[in-house]
Amino acid sequence: MSPYETLLAEAHGRPFAAIVGWPVEHSRSPALHGYWLKKHGLSGHYGRLPVEPKPEALAALVAFLRKTPNARGCNLTLPHKIDIMPLLDRIHPDAERIGAVNTVVKQPDGSLEGRNSDAFGFLAALRDGAPQWRGPAGPVVVLGAGGAARAVVCSLVDAGVPELRLINRTQAAAIDLGVAFTPSDGRQIMIERWDERSAMLDGAALLVNTTSLGMKGQPPLDLDLARLPMTAVVDDIVSVPLETPLLATARARGNPCIDGLGMLLHQGRLGFEAWFGKKVAVTDEQRRAVMAA
Repeated sequence: MSPYETLLAEAHGRPFAAIVGWPVEHSRSPALHGYWLKKHGLSGHYGRLPVEPKPEALAALVAFLRKTPNARGCNLTLPHKIDIMPLLDRIHPDAERIGAVNTVVKQPDGSLEGRNSDAFGFLAALRDGAPQWRGPAGPVVVLGAGGAARAVVCSLVDAGVPELRLINRTQAAAIDLGVAFTPSDGRQIMIERWDERSAMLDGAALLVNTTSLGMKGQPPLDLDLARLPMTAVVDDIVSVPLETPLLATARARGNPCIDGLGMLLHQGRLGFEAWFGKKVAVTDEQRRAVMAA
C-alpha cells in the first residue's frame, strides 16, 4: 500500500491528521496526539505520512488533504515548513510573519490554512524548563536558519532578547533570517560564521540548537562549550534522541538544559485543538507516556 492508503486504513473512517516529513519514522508526534485522543475518549487518529521533498509530492499531499472527507490537516517537519506555503489557500498572519508553517488546518469549506505553533511551543517549553530565564537577561546564540529557527528567532525577539547571535552552516540563509527579524528598536541580530560558533558562546545567557545535528541518523553537533557561562540555559529542540550529545555535554558541566520534547508537546496543543475540537494540556504524565512510546 502507498503511505496514503496506509494512513486511510489506520484511520478507519475516523477524523485524522498526521505528521508529514522526510524522514518521519522517528517522530514522537503520533504518541503525543494519541495520548490526548485516548485520554479524552475522542474518535480520531494521528499517523505518519512520509512525503519526499519534491514539488509534485507536496502537491499530492495538498490534493489528498482537500479531497479526503475525514482529513483534518497535518503537522509539517523537515524539510517542508517553507515549501508548503505557496500551495495552501491561506496563511495565518503569525505564520506569515515567521515565514514557515508547521500546522495545516482544513476548514469547513475544504480550504487549507497554514499556521505556526512552533514559536508558541518553543517559548512555553523554555519557560517551563528554565523559569529563571528572562528575555532581557543577556545575549542568545541560535544555531540554524531553517523553518524552526524562524519561529525560535521570532519568539526570542518578542521576548525582549537584547542581542541575538545567529549562526548557520549556510551563511546566506542566516543573513536572510536576520534581516527578516531585526527589531526596529536598535537591538541587534548578529550574523556569525559557522566556524566561529564556539567563540560566539562567550557571555551568552541562552544557547538554542535548531539544526538537525544531533538528531537520530545525523552527525553530532561539533561545538566547544568552554566559553559558555555555567549559568547559560542550553536548549536543543531535537526530540529524537532527547539526550543529544550537546545536552549531555552541557548537563555534565552544570548548565540548565531543556530537551526537545517540551516544545513538541506544547506546539502540538494548538493543532490538536483545531483538528479535534478539544482543549488539552501538557502534563508530566503525558511526557512520560510519550517518552515510553
